[in-house]
Amino acid sequence: MKTTVIGILGSRLDHQGLGKRRHSRWRPSVGILMHPDFPVDEFVLIHHEDEAELAGITLRDMRELAPNTRLTSHVVNYSNPWDFGEVYSQLHDFTRHYRFDPEQNHYYVHITTGTHVAQICLFLLTEANYIPGKLLQTSPSKEGTQGTLQIIDLDLSRYDQIASRFEREAQEGMAYLKGGIDTRNPAFNALIAQLEQVSIRSAAPILLTGATGVGKSRLAKRIYALKKQRGQVSGKLVEVNCATLRGDNAMSALFGHIKGAFTGALTARSGLLREADKGLLFLDEIGELGLDEQAMLLRAIEDKVFTPFGSDKETSSDFQLIAGTNRDLFQRVRDGKFREDLLARINLWTYELPGLRHRLEDLEANIEYELQQFTRKVGHKVSFNKAAREQYLAFAQTPAATWRANFRDLNSSITRMATLANGGRITEESVTEEIRRLRYDWGSFQEAAASNNSDSVLHEFVADEVLETIDHFDRVQLAEVIRVCRTAKSLADAGRSLFNVSRTQRASANDSHRLRVYLQKYGLTFQQLT
Repeated sequence: MKTTVIGILGSRLDHQGLGKRRHSRWRPSVGILMHPDFPVDEFVLIHHEDEAELAGITLRDMRELAPNTRLTSHVVNYSNPWDFGEVYSQLHDFTRHYRFDPEQNHYYVHITTGTHVAQICLFLLTEANYIPGKLLQTSPSKEGTQGTLQIIDLDLSRYDQIASRFEREAQEGMAYLKGGIDTRNPAFNALIAQLEQVSIRSAAPILLTGATGVGKSRLAKRIYALKKQRGQVSGKLVEVNCATLRGDNAMSALFGHIKGAFTGALTARSGLLREADKGLLFLDEIGELGLDEQAMLLRAIEDKVFTPFGSDKETSSDFQLIAGTNRDLFQRVRDGKFREDLLARINLWTYELPGLRHRLEDLEANIEYELQQFTRKVGHKVSFNKAAREQYLAFAQTPAATWRANFRDLNSSITRMATLANGGRITEESVTEEIRRLRYDWGSFQEAAASNNSDSVLHEFVADEVLETIDHFDRVQLAEVIRVCRTAKSLADAGRSLFNVSRTQRASANDSHRLRVYLQKYGLTFQQLT
């Protein structure tokens, strides 16, 4: 492996007098070539165009000292050596054009010389692997002119203490996003682990999806708090439910308006996007936003500018965005109700939060969390007795517990039992009553859904004039027969399923004939249903 050193000419340290006295003084760039235990095959010397004379003398001295070392120079011409953007841009251009070959070369970046801005830029380019090497620090010594060398490896995995500190901070960030709840669900924990990294490393939009009640809003607030804690935002959190925005009010609420923009606009309004400047904007139920508002939002996300309602002047807001939705936005795009370009812009970091039914291993920890929240709110501790806790947990994990509204259902359930808990203890009697209530609530939704499904099935296959002559009892029966037929492989298969008991009591079971006659009664055939 060959050794390549990349360094910047030091206008002060490498100067050390342009006369003969320079040979008796320590010059960092030249001194590197004086170390017999650190042979250099190539030295790339970066210098400003105004330092051509000094660069020429330095390179000549280096060539005399190490004739076998390949010496090349790279000229920069930034007008202000203290302008970070300008210096970084030109050094970055160097890394793009230089042909690095880490398979054949060890690269060392000399950061002793140059301005502090140039040293920082070289460090950042090396840390980001634009220069695939290690840092080289030199310093003068009491004896001789070669000085000392110190190699700095930026591979943090070699430093257990630093790596463990970063790991500890990441774990703290994950625990914060989870609200201190000791979750065990592998998929949810993996989601939070990545979201912690994205929250502190990226200012790009984040899209949180999932059913109502899975905790999108609560998670958005914690992401904001984590970002603010880590210095990612300085402004405030602005929340809005897009389902509440309609017509002119939507434009005005989001983007503001000028005085007189519409009837009733007696004063100007800055708008929520402006309020979120330097902070975070959480748009919940973004799928409900109108197409006009979507177009303006897209420009505000990309260009950080928008036009208040009724105004002809742009205003700006540098906000970060979290969007939430319980809808399938891809389906909304197909239906023409959501802009495809906006979806593409906010779909960079998308996280689907699982419902409570898919996180039953986290149920007990969330019950404890809800009890703690209730205790903080009312000022006295509430807990289950052992039998009551076991009874509630046993029911909560059965198929009968649908947790329709997810964590909102759990919050309401714990709140009811805790409120009625005499002496701060939730008993078996309280749990029994609560289970009865939950069964009734969820059963009502299921009955309504079943009724709606039955009606839609019947209207799909049976004419309205025929349906008007059928009793409710017969409608329910016919809807179930149609459902079975649609999933059966054949007429005989459907008949065996529908007449599974009575067919055993007949000497000769002709299930196909019985089912065919039943369907003909309503003008239907098996072929129509499949």
